[in-house]
Amino acid sequence: MKTYDIVVIGGGPGGYVAAIKAAQMNASVALIEADRIGGVCLNDGCIPTKTLLRSAKLYQDMLRAASFGISLENGNAIRVDWQQLMARKTSVVNKIVGGVEQLLKFNKVDVYKGYATIADERTVKVGAETLQHKHLIIATGSSPQYPAIEGLQSALNDGIVIDSTRAINLEQHPKRMIILGGGVIAVEFATLFNSLGTEVTLLQRSEQILKNQDEDVKVLIQRHLSESGVAIKTGVAITRIDGHRVYYKDAQGDHETTGDYILASLGRSPNTKGLEVLPLKMSKQGITVDEHMKTNVSNVYAVGDVCGGMMLAHVASAQGIVAVENIMGKDSTINYRQIPSCIYSFPEVGAIGYTEDEARAAGFDVGTSSFPLSANGKAVAEGETVGFVKIIHDKQYGEVIGVHIVASHATDMIAEAAATMALEGTVYDLAKTVHPHPTLSEIVMEAAHGAVDKPIHLIKR
Repeated sequence: MKTYDIVVIGGGPGGYVAAIKAAQMNASVALIEADRIGGVCLNDGCIPTKTLLRSAKLYQDMLRAASFGISLENGNAIRVDWQQLMARKTSVVNKIVGGVEQLLKFNKVDVYKGYATIADERTVKVGAETLQHKHLIIATGSSPQYPAIEGLQSALNDGIVIDSTRAINLEQHPKRMIILGGGVIAVEFATLFNSLGTEVTLLQRSEQILKNQDEDVKVLIQRHLSESGVAIKTGVAITRIDGHRVYYKDAQGDHETTGDYILASLGRSPNTKGLEVLPLKMSKQGITVDEHMKTNVSNVYAVGDVCGGMMLAHVASAQGIVAVENIMGKDSTINYRQIPSCIYSFPEVGAIGYTEDEARAAGFDVGTSSFPLSANGKAVAEGETVGFVKIIHDKQYGEVIGVHIVASHATDMIAEAAATMALEGTVYDLAKTVHPHPTLSEIVMEAAHGAVDKPIHLIKR
């Protein structure tokens, strides 16, 4: 029997980051993972999807190479090599997972492969090993959830209905894809498959996709996806699934559509099975934790998707660090209003803080300012002019309380807004910050100028 200061269950971005941070703070640490280190994010989510999206973007750029003055001898020969595309994805994933495994080894984290069985509040078993601990961190993640739609389970068993993990491991390039759902994952996969030449139909229950995004973002992304060839059907109710065929109805009546595969992107549920021995307080979202990531069991913490809320890899990692810091005696919390979220569509979306509607509902004296990519020199030069930045501020002091960016590199650009908000920065600070030219980042400065007075490179009457 071995004894550790901290045992972490789950090797995803919440668990492995927590384990490394704990080891760096001189705790003895064990990490238990039943599958590959890295969890869904590194193996089946964040990394492989972005790798495939990079290939899709390159393919799209090659198709329009002539508009950039690049003449390909035989443009019609450009094609998607599906097997090579998947092989590159696997290579990238293996490299990154291997890197994390080396980090754990370097930091002297003991890694146990297998399913953790909790014996009591101080003991965990994995395989033939029994581990005792002073503190336990649960980072068991989440799994896809499936609603009770007639025929869905049968099609799932037949491999016709697939989840995101199966979607990034398809052996053949699908000709037609039906996507159920209109959230972030649905939009990213619609972008991916549509860009690679698959005929995509997206079925969404509400009247708009991306329900949690700012209104201006939702409108632009939905319109742009439609213009790019994605058939978006909103306000629909799925009545049943029969093999490759989906039946649904909307205000106009009953309809049906078919696809080689049906990608169900209808939310995720926390993985709490096996934790029953612990008297944990639960909600519909998952394990209930306080601002320090502590559960109602005194020596047990939980981080990541298993807690519900913002199911994002960087949130899980931040929560893992917070949990460890509190275990080690430091008072540490997270301001969730200052956590950015990203959508890797074409163009990308980066968002942080309040949407305009949320800010008004919260009682702020709201000011907004937007600046379009079409007025930015770098965007014009790159041929990526679809998008904008929108800054939401409190008029009383000019404090930035929300930023929403739609641009080709929005997921990188949103970090500037995150830093500004963490420092309680204002639109005056952003306007006075000299941004390099020519860059897409200048749109942030221009929008800030618009909030203070008027943007420089846009006629604003």
